[in-house]
Amino acid sequence: MTRSASLDRRRLLFLAASAVCGGCSSLSARREALPERNAVTYDQLVIHSDLALPSSHRLLEDLRLLRVDVLQTLALPPSDEPIHVYLFETEQSFDEFMQRTFPKFPMRRAFFVESDTRLAVYAFWGDRVAEDLRHETTHGYLHSVVRNMPLWLDEGLAEYFEVPRGTGGLNRPHAEQLLTLLMTQGWRPNLSRLETMTAVGDMQQQDYAEAWAWVHWLLAGDPELQVGLQQYLQSLRSQAVFVPLSALVKSRRPEAEHQLCDHLFALGGPRTAQG
Repeated sequence: MTRSASLDRRRLLFLAASAVCGGCSSLSARREALPERNAVTYDQLVIHSDLALPSSHRLLEDLRLLRVDVLQTLALPPSDEPIHVYLFETEQSFDEFMQRTFPKFPMRRAFFVESDTRLAVYAFWGDRVAEDLRHETTHGYLHSVVRNMPLWLDEGLAEYFEVPRGTGGLNRPHAEQLLTLLMTQGWRPNLSRLETMTAVGDMQQQDYAEAWAWVHWLLAGDPELQVGLQQYLQSLRSQAVFVPLSALVKSRRPEAEHQLCDHLFALGGPRTAQG
């Protein structure tokens, strides 16, 4: 099952200027279609919207705290590079803009787009806007300080931080999907396989779930693994060539795949026991 089929109008990450342009006219030539009636600067975020959002809006506060969580959890330095968030008032206006400006992009609820000069998030004010913005601004926060992150890790971290604060990064639908696959289809995690994926179109829903699972295991309770992930991200910031994370994980946890399966069962235990 593909990601678009299982998660209707899901977010999507697009990188590189070639993907942004895709033969269409430049974004600057179409700025009149962007929601820019109101602009609120909130730390690193510049929120553009036709909605009148007060500077104390709880959604903006949520995104501000998300930045703190991302940087502290991953031991990353702050960046002052602006992340422009274009928040459309309606789904229709969002769809019309995306179809005109990025005609090669599939239909999704929200996008993060990185070009050579700009970090931008596009979304609309819908029922899941908080989740979508947490996911996409996580990409923005990460890309403002780490420029060559592997796709699976980029998406796994965004899936981890998209859930509300206070949940410990537990993305329950992902955990339940992987547990079902474990128990009914003999699925087993394979980090080396995820590392071969370099295009978002290659990733299916199951791959996003597995990417989240690896991130959750690395960050959940074992200080050595969390420090290892933090050190890996630091190496990405300073080195053009790096050792795959799977090799580093295996050097510290030779039975990593089995331990990840045990971790998923532990996450699913209380929910299963309650029926």
